[in-house]
Amino acid sequence: MSKFEKSEWAEKKHAMEFVENADIYILERKRLFKILKSFYQYFLLNKELKRPIRVLDLGCGNGALTMELLKEDDKLQATLVDGSSEMLKNARENLKTHSHMNFIHKTFQEFLESEVEGSDVLTDEFDLVISSLAIHHLHLEEKKSLFHYIYNHLNSDGFFLNIDVVKAPVNKLESWYRVLWSEWIRENQSNLKVETNFEYLPLQYKNNPDNHPDKLQDQLDALKSVGFQQVDCYYKYGIFSIYGGMK
Repeated sequence: MSKFEKSEWAEKKHAMEFVENADIYILERKRLFKILKSFYQYFLLNKELKRPIRVLDLGCGNGALTMELLKEDDKLQATLVDGSSEMLKNARENLKTHSHMNFIHKTFQEFLESEVEGSDVLTDEFDLVISSLAIHHLHLEEKKSLFHYIYNHLNSDGFFLNIDVVKAPVNKLESWYRVLWSEWIRENQSNLKVETNFEYLPLQYKNNPDNHPDKLQDQLDALKSVGFQQVDCYYKYGIFSIYGGMK
């Protein structure tokens, strides 16, 4: 098992740097959010449920995904999970004016272990499970276990949507995708007139032992293997992708 406690995300400084600079170096972050909200509108709000939509935000960080969905639906009920106490503290602060928010300080590993032990902390079933830039820290077999866990906690016709980095099918593409990412960062920094240079990040990402990206097709196959339907990649730009499926 990958151990969250030994990763950089357990450090307060790293968590705060991400919160402060994510818009600068996460490729097309605002577009990713727009696609998430379009998905929510089309597949969830159009169902016209007679109760609030229930959302599970895994690896919630500072609550950015849930905050975006609240712009579309301020009645939703969300459970936000993160292994970083600093990130969860930020999420609580950002969402303090919204009711029906539940916060859980646990790692993915702890969730999976609790299910095996019969002490699962999640008793609800959800209409939508979302995650952003978190699941790539797991090895493929761990991802499969998490996908199975997510499937078991979705309502019938519920959806899973993951915004994350993926591994290119061949090394040449992987190398170009990092160049593409660096070019985007350079352009974004220029447009935003940012003095700090983040062009080193694609190479740092490649060399970071906490990152375990897998090929997109392998992850789509993993979703299908646990029972997900309508599995597809909804968006891709270099290594950044949005993919998911329906129970």
